[in-house]
Amino acid sequence: MRLHDNIAHQRDLEATLQAVLVLLSRQEVVSGLVEREAGPRRDLVQNLLQRQHSAELQRTLHRLHPADIAFVLENIPPDKRQMLWALLSDPERGTILLELADAVRENLIGSMSGKDILNLASHLDSSQIAELMPKLPEDLALDVLGALDRNKQSKVQSALSFPRGSVGALMEFNMVTVREDMSVDDVLNYLRKYEMLPATLDRVFVIDQGGILHGVLLMRDVIRSQPATAIRDLMDAEAVAFRTDDSAREAASAFERYDLLSAPVVNLHNQLVGVINIDRIMDFKDEVAQKDMLNQVGLREDEDLFAPVWNSARDRWIWLGLNLTTAFLASRVVALFEGSIAQVVTLAALMPIVASIGGNTGNQTVALMIRGIALRQITRQNFKRFVAKEMGIGLINGAVWGCVMAVVVFFIYFEGSLSMVMMLSMLASLFTAAMMGAFIPAALHLLGRDPVLGSSVLLTAVTDSLGFFIFLGTATLILF
Repeated sequence: MRLHDNIAHQRDLEATLQAVLVLLSRQEVVSGLVEREAGPRRDLVQNLLQRQHSAELQRTLHRLHPADIAFVLENIPPDKRQMLWALLSDPERGTILLELADAVRENLIGSMSGKDILNLASHLDSSQIAELMPKLPEDLALDVLGALDRNKQSKVQSALSFPRGSVGALMEFNMVTVREDMSVDDVLNYLRKYEMLPATLDRVFVIDQGGILHGVLLMRDVIRSQPATAIRDLMDAEAVAFRTDDSAREAASAFERYDLLSAPVVNLHNQLVGVINIDRIMDFKDEVAQKDMLNQVGLREDEDLFAPVWNSARDRWIWLGLNLTTAFLASRVVALFEGSIAQVVTLAALMPIVASIGGNTGNQTVALMIRGIALRQITRQNFKRFVAKEMGIGLINGAVWGCVMAVVVFFIYFEGSLSMVMMLSMLASLFTAAMMGAFIPAALHLLGRDPVLGSSVLLTAVTDSLGFFIFLGTATLILF
């Protein structure tokens, strides 16, 4: 889908959201008016109007993709969300639950009975149930697992045995396998017998009687080849394959690097156990990106936009408290140089520039460091080289922009000593910020913490405090 198609779709989706909100508001207004009317036919009229509005809402929702319905549910208040949820069928509900943000999903699951959960789970395939299971209360998850047939139950348990963030946790079981002694005509006849082929069938997998993966056969090669052509002559024995314990982040990078739509997943014995598709990779990348973006500002990735005020405020206390603490430490650094600031008031005007540019430099290094850790590009062996490079960049940028600011300050205040303070401060600040931008995420990662969660806050504290200290300390040494 091209860019303008994406924009048009987003506009249509927002228009649909507004249309749904209008229908819900109209339903509330009409119901309120009917409530005020007295008479024996009031209940009948109200029931007819309720059915009319519900039918109109159902028609609107029926035209939408499950992901678009999830978007609508996430962007309306909880009371209206429950009204829409009640209009959806069990097959629709199961697919939509997998598209919802965690907080909204938990809210809707909490409003459903165990019987309702079992009904909607019966319409999902094994990989979808495995994706839903961790989101359910433990007792309910066990009930869902117990209600499955033996084959489905085995697949779900297999998927759940892999840790989150691994290829095994993302793989699906709906795939097509063939033998290498088959011909193209045999494969085509075999495919025609499938009641439901995988939605993203771009390749089939060639295995032997023991399930060992021998190669990958692209569907385009099957279609373009002569019927008598042997599969062993068409298959790619060196195609990209993943093990169940491989990192999902590394798999996402491989999908992007090799332009994959799907790839086989094997166990330690090279037996084919599943397939990983581009849609699961895209969902994973989107989930990680949203999580990282919210974690950088101290928000949970599953926060409901319409959650109760008290709950949302409580979730943010720890980060606000940490920010307040770091801001207080920075203010204490400034207080150490109150005398210098009192004698040269100009320092107060220039001081934020040094801290701000240092913070920007540090955040650039933090972003590179976090990405390098996530993709395993930064190791113990090359960490020193990365730090040296970033510190070198900090020195160069500090020298260049320090000189620029020295000239600017001179033409504003006509004080050579103040220009020297600005140049030296920016040089030292950018050098230090680059170093801290590398060491803070590395330290968090070494301690087993997520570098995304906390790096930005800690870096801000360090760059502000050190920036003020460097600038005011340099000013005190040179000017006094």
